[in-house]
Amino acid sequence: MDRQVMAVGAKRHPYYRRRVLTLMVLLVFLFSVFVYSIITGSVKLSLVQVWDCLIERKHTPNETIVWDLRLPRTIVGMIVGMCLAVAGTIMQGVMRNPLADPGIIGVSSGAALMAVTITIVFPEHLAVLPIAAFVGGFITAMIVYALSWQAKGTSIGRIVLVGVAINAVVGATMSAIMLLYSDRVEAVLPWMTGVISGATMEQAKLLLMYGVPGLLLSLLAIKPIRLLRLGDDMAKLLGHHVEWSRFFLIVVSALLTGIAVSVSGMVGFIGLVIPHIVRMIVGDDERVVLPFSALAGGGFLVLADTLARSWFDPVELPVGLVLSFLGGPFFLYILYKRGGLGAFRS
Repeated sequence: MDRQVMAVGAKRHPYYRRRVLTLMVLLVFLFSVFVYSIITGSVKLSLVQVWDCLIERKHTPNETIVWDLRLPRTIVGMIVGMCLAVAGTIMQGVMRNPLADPGIIGVSSGAALMAVTITIVFPEHLAVLPIAAFVGGFITAMIVYALSWQAKGTSIGRIVLVGVAINAVVGATMSAIMLLYSDRVEAVLPWMTGVISGATMEQAKLLLMYGVPGLLLSLLAIKPIRLLRLGDDMAKLLGHHVEWSRFFLIVVSALLTGIAVSVSGMVGFIGLVIPHIVRMIVGDDERVVLPFSALAGGGFLVLADTLARSWFDPVELPVGLVLSFLGGPFFLYILYKRGGLGAFRS
């Protein structure tokens, strides 16, 4: 009897074994990347040395490297990667298109504008930077959504085109602010390319305080995404409020993007590439895609940052450049496989 039940379950879930294997691989990958990030750098450390630094606080140079430099940076990279990957998953669910991400429709640039404004114009209010970045991303998303609205609702192509225009306006505004406060620009120039170097334990704690609740809140987005994927008409027939669901999903995506951008700067392609790769492996079920994307995004960003700071020693590249080199070709590949710009049609 048990074998019959298992056989029926296997038929209902053809990706079951693949998903279990993928989960195990992602957990091992995340742990391995975490350890690799701690032991790798200009000063090589062994696992025994790292363990001693974490357990026994003897105030040695190695302990300073682990606690003050590498551990905060690894934690920040992991949370930022998770937030961006989940934000991309949610945005793709809102658009019902795997080529959408917060950067394409202006959420990232809106969050970056507020972050730049706080950093340059109001540096005494850095404590509210994550909240300000969230507000900037949310307002930008609402503007894009409102300008994309037509009598029959919105369309993917129109949202993308409006997002491109809004991105241009926001980018010009950031450039104007940096010109007006040219004496303070050095503080944000590395940040514009996407960096997590110089992360402190205070920043890591702040990011955990905002990021963990945001990631937990994103779990509530799974059901609305699954309903919206059925189409607006079908979701309404099932008694679902489509517009409120879109509003909630955009708020969560803007929150996660703002949290990430406020610390890491303009890190691209995580929200686009990671959810798409996860879907290629485990299918389109958001109950699996969203948590798996979080694990993959966190591990991939930490890995990219570790490579950026260790493979080109003594030069340290911004992690945003490494991700652009990796994500750009993959994005072009997706466009090619989906028939070019036709992939953005609703």
